[in-house]
Amino acid sequence: MEFSERELDRIIEMAWEDRTTFDAIEFQFGIKEQEVIELMRKHMKTSSFKMWRKRVTNRSTKHAKKRDFEEGRFKCSRQKAISNNKVSKR
Repeated sequence: MEFSERELDRIIEMAWEDRTTFDAIEFQFGIKEQEVIELMRKHMKTSSFKMWRKRVTNRSTKHAKKRDFEEGRFKCSRQKAISNNKVSKR
């Protein structure tokens, strides 16, 4: 499957995110976990790929079936609410 540069960047970004599952990547882009791994290997430096694989291997948050929660998004209790489209109040 061919992806635009923007789509490739997004797939790689999603793969790096700890809480974005491979299922979410498959839903959005139609590629399975193994294809994501191959894409990461092809488009990353070897050292970066190895670091990513080490971090992702057996990580429960990258697999929907291994997560402790079913729906919704994780939100830290210390995270401030965003209101009126203001990103931060200093």
